[in-house]
Amino acid sequence: MSPPVAIITGASQGIGAGLVAGYRRTGYAVVGVARSFASDGREQSDYVPVAGDVADRATAQQAVDEARDRFGRIDTLVNNAGIFVGKPFTEYTLDEYEAITAVNLTGFFHITQLAIAQMAAEGHGHIVNVSTSLVDHADSSRPSALPALTKGGLVAASRSLAIEYASRGVRVNAVSLGVIRTVAHDPASYQSLGNLHPLGRVGEVSEVVDAILYLERATFTTGETLHIDGGQAAGR
Repeated sequence: MSPPVAIITGASQGIGAGLVAGYRRTGYAVVGVARSFASDGREQSDYVPVAGDVADRATAQQAVDEARDRFGRIDTLVNNAGIFVGKPFTEYTLDEYEAITAVNLTGFFHITQLAIAQMAAEGHGHIVNVSTSLVDHADSSRPSALPALTKGGLVAASRSLAIEYASRGVRVNAVSLGVIRTVAHDPASYQSLGNLHPLGRVGEVSEVVDAILYLERATFTTGETLHIDGGQAAGR
């Protein structure tokens, strides 16, 4: 029997690389999508890297084709790729707006549309969309309207798609993240960023991976947003 297959965007580093490793440890074959890969991001028997812009329809099509043609199926899509630029709303440039919406929304649209059609045809599948807890817990000290606009849209789309495709065996969930220890942040900032979370620390990539793999196993759960944010969404 062929192994289950996951497509993971933003797969070359940070949370995405952690998800690739986590799914492979669990017995999945993985198609990873990213703009570029390090020299160790080479094709293996259970892993195919697809280098390209997730906002490009051709990249999305290649990823779906690789999963179907190479491994014979698509079981999971994790829309992990994203751009976060936090600044006062009136200071965003048009270039920043276009970059954020291209990855966070257009990239989601292309690959999700292609993957969910395949999943519905197969009668099963699971999509996880990665969002931010700032959607639910705005913070005046960290203005971020454009990430909230785009990532909040993914949360809403997750609920909508969960209902639209439930009868065809496809589940759709979201995870909403607090600050996670990745190369996106200056290590010197982790103490102050940790204070933003009621648990008093930043999250680890492994904790995000564990939570998404939990949703993978939680087969009676759909349309849910799981907060992995150290309690931020609950209050301070």
